[in-house]
Order: sequence, then C-alpha cells, then structure tokens
Amino acid sequence: MANPILNENFTEQEVVLEGQPMTVNGTIQITAFLGLILVAAAAFVWSRFTSGYTDFAFMLTGAGVIVGFILALIVSFTRNKYLVPIYAACEGMALGGISASFEDSYPGIVTQAVAGTFAALFSMLILYKYGIIKCTDKFRSVIFITTASIVVVYIVNFIGSFFGLHVPLINSSSGLGIAVSVIICAIAALNLIIDFDFIERGANMMLPKDMEWYGAFGLMVTIVWLYLEILRLLAKVNSRR
Repeated sequence: MANPILNENFTEQEVVLEGQPMTVNGTIQITAFLGLILVAAAAFVWSRFTSGYTDFAFMLTGAGVIVGFILALIVSFTRNKYLVPIYAACEGMALGGISASFEDSYPGIVTQAVAGTFAALFSMLILYKYGIIKCTDKFRSVIFITTASIVVVYIVNFIGSFFGLHVPLINSSSGLGIAVSVIICAIAALNLIIDFDFIERGANMMLPKDMEWYGAFGLMVTIVWLYLEILRLLAKVNSRR
C-alpha cells in the first residue's frame, strides 16, 4: 500500500550484482501470470458457490483470506518469490467467494467492479506515465500515512465486530458513508502510483531479476484492495435503490 508492501529498502542497492537485471516488461509478465492464477482460483470458488456447494465455497474463501494474509506478511519481510504464486491463488479463492456473495445480492455488481478497477488502473498509469502525478517523497508520505490510517480503522472495525461494535462510516450506506468509500477508493488507486514508481526505479537501478516478483506482488496487493473497495462502494450505492 503506499506501499508498505513495497518499502524503500531496495534503494540501498545501486546495481545488480550478478545475473540479469529487473525489467519493467518482466514485471508486467509476472503480474499477468499471477493474474491468471488469481482468476482461475476465483473462478473455481465461484463455480462451487453457484453450483450450490456454498459451505465448501465459504470454507475455501475463509482459507484464502487467512492464508493469503499470512503469506502477504511473509513475502513482505522475506521477499520469497516462490510464495507469490501461492499468495495469488489464495487471493483468488478469497475473491471468488466474496465476489459470488456480492453478485448474489446485487446482480451485475462484479462486472462493474472489475471494469472500475481496470479503469482506475489504466487512469493511474496514464497519470504516472505523463508526469501528471509525480511520485515525490511528500506524495509517498501522505499516501503512506493515509493508507496506514485506513488499515488501523479496518483493524478496529474487525476487532469491534466480535463485540457487536462497528465503525459507522465504514459500513454505512448513507451519503456520508458512500463519500468515505469514494475517498478510500481514491487512496487505493493512488497507491498504484507508488507501485509504478517502485517498478520503474527498480528497473533503472538494475536490481536483481527476482525483484520483478516482488514488484508484481506489491502491484497485485494494491489491485486486489482497490477491487474490494470498489465492490464495497457499489454495494452501498445499490443498497440505497
């Protein structure tokens, strides 16, 4: 996220020591590969849900959420590239069940969320490529603090849910609740600028080839978060109809 996943420790390395260097194209290819794994896993869980095996689907969804979260922490600290495809599969399992559940309540919402996610992705890419939004140190700091604040609120909301307590604006479908969701979606989208900058600078600094996996991993984390936030936003809007 701004991006805690993609921290700045890599700037201590100036050039690749041996082997091939990290490239932007290589990172894109790995990201596409991870995307295929995610979609395949999501489609499988979705099919179980729509076929009536809801208990099995929810079990896979829960496993995907828990294992995916654990793997995300491990990869963030160890940069183990072999765990990244497994993480993608777990995220796919989680998204498959979550998406199917939302689709069951609001038909057509998943297509809208996917379209919104890609629209935000390409919009941020254009804004970054043409320098309309520059990834300065101040920009990183602001996005990091804002993202961290959102994470803290979500953690408080999660813990509070065990005691029947919730953060009102996070779950509310009121006008103010929708406005908060729009802001969170915007922050999630701006995190993509951090990801693009990490990948481009890593390639320019000729970091080790394995860093392509780390860059793709960070980008996927942000895209998944953005998709979920757009899904929540659309659900709030649809619930008011």
